[in-house]
Amino acid sequence: MRKGKLLLALGWLALLLAAFPAMAASKRGPLILAAASLQESMNAAADAWAARGHPRPVLSFAGSSALARQIKAGAPADLFLSADEDWMDDVERAGFLQRGTRADLAGNRLVLVAPAGQRVALRIGRGMPIARALGDSRLAMANPDSVPAGKYGKAALTALGVWTSVSAKVARADNVRGALALVERGAAKLGVVYATDARASKLVQVVGVFPADSHAPIRYPLARLKASTHRDAEGFRRFLLSGTGRAILGRYGFTAF
Repeated sequence: MRKGKLLLALGWLALLLAAFPAMAASKRGPLILAAASLQESMNAAADAWAARGHPRPVLSFAGSSALARQIKAGAPADLFLSADEDWMDDVERAGFLQRGTRADLAGNRLVLVAPAGQRVALRIGRGMPIARALGDSRLAMANPDSVPAGKYGKAALTALGVWTSVSAKVARADNVRGALALVERGAAKLGVVYATDARASKLVQVVGVFPADSHAPIRYPLARLKASTHRDAEGFRRFLLSGTGRAILGRYGFTAF
């Protein structure tokens, strides 16, 4: 009899222990894969969503190219926010998006930055002497072969006729925040980042804004993934696209369409 009760108690204990991970998971918010440039704004949006009584979304930031590869490798995420349309197109073509959930969330601008307090006599325009301004230093950029900020930057410098003069001087970073960090530390004299990144840092100054027609429009598409299982995923997606969600992004310098 005692043995039977002991086995029953152990059985209940095993069930409770097995339930703990599921209970913990139910208290977590949806997993959001977002472009590195969205760090401050997405954290603010997640806080606002949690203040409404929802589990706070779990945020993972990286370059859009790296996030797209994670999704295609089977990452169990709920939402994807890319810094350009190309990587969202890539994920969509591979069949990983929930149909009808893709939408443009925000826009941005591309700027040239330098360490705060550094004197830089350079005006952005066609044929600008950026190579001379760099001297023996480097131009920090997100990888121009794959990362959106770097691709926009290469397009802008090409349109202004100066890419060939600086391509050998480029210090490539995994994402735009990595490029920003190189300028903040003084490891690069100049850097190409988004206006929102420059705004988030007190260690850099904006040298100039690249003409809007020197690169493709900077758009941040948002979509829910087919792998999504969290009950709040669709609600948070709609929240981001609402007037409240877009206003949060606007406070951090993102533009509307």
